[in-house]
Order: sequence, then C-alpha cells, then structure tokens
Amino acid sequence: MSDVRTHAEEISAQFSDHLDVSVDEIESELRTLVDDYSVPLAEARRSVTSSYLDDAGMERDELAPDSSESTLVGDIDTDEQWVDLEVQVADLWEPGHDSISQVGLLGDESGTIKFVAFDTSDLPELEAGTSYALGNVVTDEYEGDYSVKLNRTTTIDELNREVEIGDDGITVDGALVDLQSGSGLIKRCPDDECTRVLQNGRCSEHGQVDGSFDLRLKAVLDDGDRVQEVIFDEAATASLTGIDLPEAKQMAQDALDTTVVEEEIATRVVGRYYRVHGPEFRRYVLVDEFEELDGTASAEETLIRARSI
Repeated sequence: MSDVRTHAEEISAQFSDHLDVSVDEIESELRTLVDDYSVPLAEARRSVTSSYLDDAGMERDELAPDSSESTLVGDIDTDEQWVDLEVQVADLWEPGHDSISQVGLLGDESGTIKFVAFDTSDLPELEAGTSYALGNVVTDEYEGDYSVKLNRTTTIDELNREVEIGDDGITVDGALVDLQSGSGLIKRCPDDECTRVLQNGRCSEHGQVDGSFDLRLKAVLDDGDRVQEVIFDEAATASLTGIDLPEAKQMAQDALDTTVVEEEIATRVVGRYYRVHGPEFRRYVLVDEFEELDGTASAEETLIRARSI
C-alpha cells in the first residue's frame, strides 16, 4: 500500500464521525498536491487535514490522534505530529495570556522542550520536578523552534520513577558588549498560539493588535576570539538586571517611552563579563543559567567590540 493511501485512510478515520468523505476522495486530494504540485507528503497531509477541519467546524485539538508514537523530546522535528512523552517538568513560568493555563519546559535524557497547555483543555496541572507519561501531545513549530501543546485529548499519568533530564545546552563566557534591537520592554502578539514580537504595533501574522508586554534581552557576548548572540527571557532578564516586568512597565509609563528600559538595562550590564548556559536556537543561545565573572571591559574595549560585530 502506498504512503499516500495510508495517509488517506488515517485522515478518513479521524473524520469518520464528522464528515462523509471517502478514502478515495482524500487520496485524490493528496495526490494532486504531491504529484501535480510537488508538495511534500507531510505538508500535503496538513493542508488537507486543515481543509477538513474547516469543513467540519472543528478545532485541531478536537481531532482524534491518528497514530500517536513514543519519542524523545530531542527527536521532535516535525510539526503537528501526535506523540507520547515520558518527561520531567523542568521548569514552569507565568503564562503570558489568560487563555494559557500552564507553560514551561519538559525534559528527558535527550534535552528539554517548551510546552503549553490551554485553559480550554481543562487538564490537571503539572508540578515542577515531577515525572509524567504524557499521551497525545501535539508538536508545534515556529521559525525552526519546536514545542509541544497539551490538548483536551492529552492523558497525564504521574510516573513512580524520575525521568533524568539531559543537558542539551552550551556554555559561553565573554564581555557583554552590545544590546540588540528588540531588547528591554517589548510587546508580543496576544493571539493564543503566536508569540511574535510586534513592530510598531503590528504582528507579521495577525496585523495591528493590542499586544502583551514582555521583557527580554538580545545581547552579544565577546570572548576576544568570537562573538555569540544570546537571549535572556523575562525571568533571566529580571534576575540579571534587577528590573522585573512590573517595574519596567512603570518606568516606561513614567517616561512615556519604552526605550528608557533598554537604556537603563544597558547601564547595568554592558561591559560586564558573564558566563551563560543554555540551548542553541539558530544563531542564539537561549540563556537558562548565568553568572557574572570578575572584571569589566573598558568603555573603549566595549565600543571597539560592539563596532566590530
């Protein structure tokens, strides 16, 4: 049996209770995309599935999983895949939107991955440091970065053993010589599944929106031989600078200008030496641990290094 036919049968089974569509019809749509338009089969399946979801008036998390499979978080490299995981909750942080019930990091021997659980899924909350078997979670991808979403079909069973979390990060030392654009107090798209940073109040995906405030640093470390771009999230930025999100918002409100936050942060961190650790994402290291090292770079050294980037 061809791969296309197999995918058609699986899609048919998923929609059997919602739409009157035959396996032959589904296979024909898939073959049109794959054979006539050279669309990869996985992408063709996502496209056909999305069209049937619209026809049925369904949300994706209402769709029964087709063939959920066990996997390590480090092996996740496909969007919209149903998987089972055995993981430990490595970290939890405050959700950035009312529709999100939990957000944090899950880990196993292969590393860590971000997870999101939405309020409408009505799931029991996960506890930091506890290990779970999670069934029917859905993978998600944004600009090459993978995460998983817990949905209303997800099963959660606490394990009676601890899942060891492997370290998939790197360590970088250097002087913090520059803050890049997009540092300080920023606004993100408020859409439930979008975290894009707004540019002049616009999201590249959803247009003009009233964004949600966030705090981050996009910085450059220089060890004298090479430079490394790093990102501090809200929690890491607050720990590094001593400025948390409420204080940053108050600073911007008092000055009627959000750039004062980045300027104040720069006075506290630029020219200092740090050791950071975290996973790599594209050209960045996503900082989850850091420490300040002895010594500071002179103003002249910092300027020369920043200009050379």
